[in-house]
Amino acid sequence: MYIILILLLIVLVFGPQLWVRRVMRRYSDESDTIPGTGGELAVHLIKRFGLEDINVEKTHENNDQFDPNSRTVRLSPANYDGKSLTAVAIAAHEVGHAIQFDRNELSMRLRTTIFRYAQVFERGGILALFAIPIVTLITHVPHSGLIMFIAGFGSMIVGILCHLANLPVEWDASFGKALPILVEGNYIPEGEDLIIRKILKAAAFTYVAAALADLLNLWRWLIILRR
Repeated sequence: MYIILILLLIVLVFGPQLWVRRVMRRYSDESDTIPGTGGELAVHLIKRFGLEDINVEKTHENNDQFDPNSRTVRLSPANYDGKSLTAVAIAAHEVGHAIQFDRNELSMRLRTTIFRYAQVFERGGILALFAIPIVTLITHVPHSGLIMFIAGFGSMIVGILCHLANLPVEWDASFGKALPILVEGNYIPEGEDLIIRKILKAAAFTYVAAALADLLNLWRWLIILRR
């Protein structure tokens, strides 16, 4: 029974991550029916929507994102240089975040603020977990270790909740912004709507996969501390 529960947990945690990667890879082949690369589309859309302060750059990491601090849409090499359904869908998705930022939408403002403080809190919590044995040894007060554990545990819970709370922002970037832009602007080949929907859904669910990975990390820490 214990083994079955572990297997179910592994499927629950890693299943969404594997699905996201599979969808992205499946539709990453170059296509002659797509008029431009993901980077070219991003630059074009930024000009089209008058996002004057937004930049586009190719990152060397496999990490596509919109950075509100530097006001930059960053695309991985495959999506920046690629002429594939994945490349144009991800480019439009990240520009969708830039549109949210430019319009000063409440959801985007909340996301930016929450993530700024959550990252600090999460780092502090991880340090607190590492410091539990040291603090307990120095102070000889068992309650001090408990306080550090609560702080570390709380920080990891906050990280999980932040990823889940970010889902509406991601969903809007995919289906409130990117999908209408791609379909109505005829940026994708005719009849590829369903594939684009699948890719955009995978882009939106990236943070769900991250939340589940954080949940596994939390469970791992609980096992370590019980020992």
